[in-house]
Amino acid sequence: MSAPAPSPLAIVEAEPLPRQEEVLTDAALTFVAELHRRFTPRRDELLARRGERRAEIARTSTLDFLPDTAAIRADDSWKVAPAPAALNDRRVEITGPTDRKMTINALNSGAKVWLADFEDASAPTWENVVLGQLNLIDAYERRIDFTDPKSGKSYALKPAGELATVVMRPRGWHLDERHLQLDGRPVPGALVDFGLYFFHNAKRLIDLGKGPYFYLPKTESHLEARLWNDIFVFAQDYVGVPQGTVRATVLIETITAAYEMEEILYELRDHAAGLNAGRWDYLFSIVKNFRDGGEKFVLPDRNAVTMTAPFMRAYTELLVRTCHKRGAHAIGGMAAFIPSRRDAEVNKVAFEKVKADKDREAGDGFDGSWVAHPDLVPIAMASFDAVLGTKPNQKDRLREDVSVAPGDLIAIDSLDAKPTYDGLRNAVQVGIRYIEAWLRGLGAVAIFNLMEDAATAEISRSQIWQWINAGVVFENGERATPELARKVAAEELAAIRSELGDEAFESGNWQQAHDLLLRVALDEDYEDFLTLSAYEQLRG
Repeated sequence: MSAPAPSPLAIVEAEPLPRQEEVLTDAALTFVAELHRRFTPRRDELLARRGERRAEIARTSTLDFLPDTAAIRADDSWKVAPAPAALNDRRVEITGPTDRKMTINALNSGAKVWLADFEDASAPTWENVVLGQLNLIDAYERRIDFTDPKSGKSYALKPAGELATVVMRPRGWHLDERHLQLDGRPVPGALVDFGLYFFHNAKRLIDLGKGPYFYLPKTESHLEARLWNDIFVFAQDYVGVPQGTVRATVLIETITAAYEMEEILYELRDHAAGLNAGRWDYLFSIVKNFRDGGEKFVLPDRNAVTMTAPFMRAYTELLVRTCHKRGAHAIGGMAAFIPSRRDAEVNKVAFEKVKADKDREAGDGFDGSWVAHPDLVPIAMASFDAVLGTKPNQKDRLREDVSVAPGDLIAIDSLDAKPTYDGLRNAVQVGIRYIEAWLRGLGAVAIFNLMEDAATAEISRSQIWQWINAGVVFENGERATPELARKVAAEELAAIRSELGDEAFESGNWQQAHDLLLRVALDEDYEDFLTLSAYEQLRG
């Protein structure tokens, strides 16, 4: 058999990485190039459509279920494909980036699923993009190990039957990969992440009794789900695996997607595994879409918007009903607490909150939920075990008692909580600290005992922007203004310098992170995604 022709893709401004030739093979890059040729034009059209829809929301300040797809919602006969055995029990899922240590710890965590993240928990340096793929290949081949250079502790995989099932999350449609180009044009990051992973691992995973499973982020419409479905159909034929091998779980983390849940499942029905209820990105999407809708759309401090808020409860209840009506898994939100090694009381209080949250989700009919740390796996597992027992899921709970009107999903003014000065300070603190780490190549960052990711930075800067543009007056009498945000940011930067010392401060990206946060929080024109500007400043 002749060698494959050299890939038409160019690798641009990328430092050579160890063993990159195992990932960036000509055959794999040729596949990615074919995905790019076939599907990037539609990606571009759908991104433009997002802008048109946003303009319509700005004009009307409302959303509704789609009249054009009413027949799909009314037809009770269709269901998604049955779950494969490896994805039938998803009662606890752990999330995290694909660095070597996390790969081992997540697979060993006792969770049923690991969301292996190339998206919000991973800053897309070339090293993270390529070596993350290599770590997953090594894990499937059982040739992965890791010794922590600081502690000397060694990590290795448990027996195969004890490992979590991997569900991989590629980047969202809006992000490009500048290091891979065709005719001078960057390839969408989603196609790079999906393409490399699928090409190298689809058959390998089938041999392991599993399959290529994906989480699809930042989806805004059923037409975007249709694009993914067409990609799956093409990819399965290309590498020669049966149609329906792919399974995809869609994150309902945009307000527009919340009005199209059934349609999204319908488009992916041969490949659908379920829907997930996010939180920070969902709130970010509400701010972004209704930013000029007046006072009734102003969110309070992010930590005051729990999943029990009426408009959030409407969203999660509708998600469970929709999934179970169509035979899909409903996966709940994130427990982001990072246990303290020094403060047992902090842990006790936080663990009680995590338990209450997971008890609520299991009681509401969710089939599983997310945690950010291995220590939370047993807590979440106990909550779902208490409801599920030996059953793998509770898709038989149809939740026909749930009825959600269009206005319920955007009833932001049903909240009693208001924005506070401390909320502004927290948004600035967390925004600066997260962006600084992201610029160093870290996407999952522990800040104030919470695991934060890119969605954190998005809701932080969005709240600053919204409060200033809405002229919010805080409880201390101060009005949200650009000047106040600059003052708080300057104080935070000084506090970080004092905390770290001059040398450590200067060696970090603190001033750069401060400047970037203020730019996207204070610009009159709201930027769709902070990560687009941040990527321009990301080195590597």
